Amino acid sequence: MLDKAASLERAGRLGEAIAAYQHLLAQVPNLPDSWYNLARLQKKMGHFDVALNSYQEALNRGVTQPEEVHLNRAIIFSDFLRQDDAAVSALKTALQLNPKYPPALLNLANLYEDLGRREDALTQYQRLLAIAPDYYEALARYASLKGITGADDPLIGNLERAIAQPGASPMDKASLGFSLGKVLDACGAFEQAFAAYTNANQSSRTGARVASSRPLYDRLAHEHFVDQLIQTFASNPAVPTAPGPDLSPAPIFICGMFRSGSTLAEQILAGHSRMRAGGELDFIPALVRNQLAPFPASLATLTAKQLEQYAARYRNQLLTTFPGGVHITDKRPDNFLYIGLIKRLFPNAKIIHTTRNPLDNCLSIYFLHLGHGMAYALDLMDTGHYYKQYQRLMAHWRLLYGDDILTLDYDALVSEPRPEIEKLLGFLGLEWEENCLQFQHVKNAVKTASVWQVREGLYQRASGRWHNYEKQLAALRAYLAA
Repeated sequence: MLDKAASLERAGRLGEAIAAYQHLLAQVPNLPDSWYNLARLQKKMGHFDVALNSYQEALNRGVTQPEEVHLNRAIIFSDFLRQDDAAVSALKTALQLNPKYPPALLNLANLYEDLGRREDALTQYQRLLAIAPDYYEALARYASLKGITGADDPLIGNLERAIAQPGASPMDKASLGFSLGKVLDACGAFEQAFAAYTNANQSSRTGARVASSRPLYDRLAHEHFVDQLIQTFASNPAVPTAPGPDLSPAPIFICGMFRSGSTLAEQILAGHSRMRAGGELDFIPALVRNQLAPFPASLATLTAKQLEQYAARYRNQLLTTFPGGVHITDKRPDNFLYIGLIKRLFPNAKIIHTTRNPLDNCLSIYFLHLGHGMAYALDLMDTGHYYKQYQRLMAHWRLLYGDDILTLDYDALVSEPRPEIEKLLGFLGLEWEENCLQFQHVKNAVKTASVWQVREGLYQRASGRWHNYEKQLAALRAYLAA
């Protein structure tokens, strides 16, 4: 049975593999490694509560390397259930078992960053680097968080030497390079910063090519996908809409390009007494990847009953993760691709579309390591192409659902916040609350790259930042204007 379960997993038949492990453990329960594997698969399938129980069974039965089990439990608590205190406790337990366990130190430092605990995060990064000086991801995160005192700061040299190490992988070089670019930009060394970011993106592309033989970003394929979305979600939809009025909790979707101000919008709303910040929920993209694949062609046979079931599952997830929430934000930026689907699931859904100066937006994307799933970010002109396709699709969504889409301009917001926030609250039917202007004091975890920016409050220095790189952006500027 154990071999059968492993074989089913290798074949990608995860549900059947889970059933095989459950059958085995019902007969022979004292198999801690099998409980661990069951938990791992349950986590992959999004069954988080039962995964936690299975991990606990593995611990109770003496699994080897229990610190790894506590780490995995912490990831579920933090990333999926938003139980950050439980995540911190699980990571501390892992470190009690093994004080020199690098993944637990790194995750604890990352979690402290999410919670806005800068000094605690720096302490954990320092502990990790004292144990493993060549843990390059920790060095990159530490340097980005600590900041520098000037162009002669020794951290710059540390990053440059680490990048030059023969043992540094392409992805190590990418992480270090993005951190180097950030600290150079912070001290005004813009030429050197752009060079560092360019090298970092090149290293990331190299790492991606090693992992996959497919094109990193296929412009024609993405254009075809946008064409399909526009054709599928026409003014006279060919598929039904989930029936009946929306129920509580009422989801509010914040979307747009990455780095367009979506985290700021969510934090402002989180300052309101009737709002809960959901963060970047994966429900809609996962639905598209799994049950609705191939999307959007699958919508041709989708029934109203199925839509109703998917909408209920989404609400149940919100209720489980954020009990008692009345208005909950789903701040997944790339949900802009799925606004048509969202409106089928939730006919009364409100969409907050965040936008900013296109050059600032594209530059900020290029300066952030977004990962290979967003491969357009690794090349400046690919980013420009993706941006133009985004503009084309958003124009279509506004034609269809304009009354339910509010465009929130980041540059206008940071310039004159009160009228923009009033407009935002009015769109959602919420009364004014002064705390929305003091959102930096909201005690919640921010699990995006903007974690430290939104802790500062409103500032205008990111508006017009592209002028520092005007020469390097000349080709992109001409392309976006065409």
